[in-house]
Amino acid sequence: MSEIDVYKEWLGIPEGVRPPDYYTLLRLKQFEDDIEKVRANYRKLNAHVRKYATGQYLVRSQELLNELAKAMLCLTDPDGKAEYDRGQGRTAAETDGDEPRKVLEYLAVRNLIRRGQISEIEHFAEARGLSHRDAVIQMKLVEPADASRALAAELRISWIDLEDMLPDDNVLDRIPRRLVKKHSCLPLFEDRGYLLVACADEPSHELEEEIRIRCSLPMRPVLALPRAINQAIAKYYAPGMRDEPAAAEESAAAKTAATKGGAKKDAKPEKAAEKSPPRSKSAPLTAEQKGERVKIAAIASCWVTMGIIWGAWLLSGGVVSFPVILLGAAAGAGLFAVLKFTWAA
Repeated sequence: MSEIDVYKEWLGIPEGVRPPDYYTLLRLKQFEDDIEKVRANYRKLNAHVRKYATGQYLVRSQELLNELAKAMLCLTDPDGKAEYDRGQGRTAAETDGDEPRKVLEYLAVRNLIRRGQISEIEHFAEARGLSHRDAVIQMKLVEPADASRALAAELRISWIDLEDMLPDDNVLDRIPRRLVKKHSCLPLFEDRGYLLVACADEPSHELEEEIRIRCSLPMRPVLALPRAINQAIAKYYAPGMRDEPAAAEESAAAKTAATKGGAKKDAKPEKAAEKSPPRSKSAPLTAEQKGERVKIAAIASCWVTMGIIWGAWLLSGGVVSFPVILLGAAAGAGLFAVLKFTWAA
């Protein structure tokens, strides 16, 4: 079967440069600046391509879905879009100086909250130690998706719906489950020298550094709903689903660090092991082993002495004679002597 031109057959893009630039791919006018227009076209094309995600076109449709996602994430990221546009020959990009940069301002401009509510939200957030994004969600003033879009605008990064995403398996394999769970993030795919990672909040420097070391690529964050990220982690990192070689390396590194940090502490058990090697049946007892067996012999002799006296007491109706006591003591002493000079020798 010959390879089809999916750009032409599925997206209606005329023959020309392959792969097409991001604006052509998303069926947008060149240098489109309306983020909502970019997202709307992406959702429409994503749903259309998913119709082909079966049978012989499963792999190719997956690849095209990822291309669409990369284009959308780039063109909805202010800094990423500016960099991409310069590469496409744009010389005088329009500024976004009028675009609201703070969460509450973003929501107010879009009539998702009233301006009169801003002071109340700020007090609520400060009293509970919450971000403005989390405050409006807890106050049930806006939907979580709208609040997350507002935070993405403040952080100047893209926002995504993970239900539309199909992460690259090769990228998922490079980042261990422990790391994604710790930072509530999901690696997506590589794009133009960056590793795109969906995050629930502004990424920490620690996460960015770990991604750079593991993948030899800088990280470019995109924002997603915390709940969606947790669901995606459960889906793509199910137990036994990935070999996670990176996790094995991480475990080895952790062991190395633990050895360095606690060398003295670890040395004691090793010495103890050297002092107490496995003993054969014919090997002589150590002084410590002899002492332990003497103690056990003494305990056994005491129980024998008490058993004899107790038995005599029961048989005689509560009376114990002096000869019986001597008999019990003698039996106990005899047992102790036998055990000490044979078993504990």
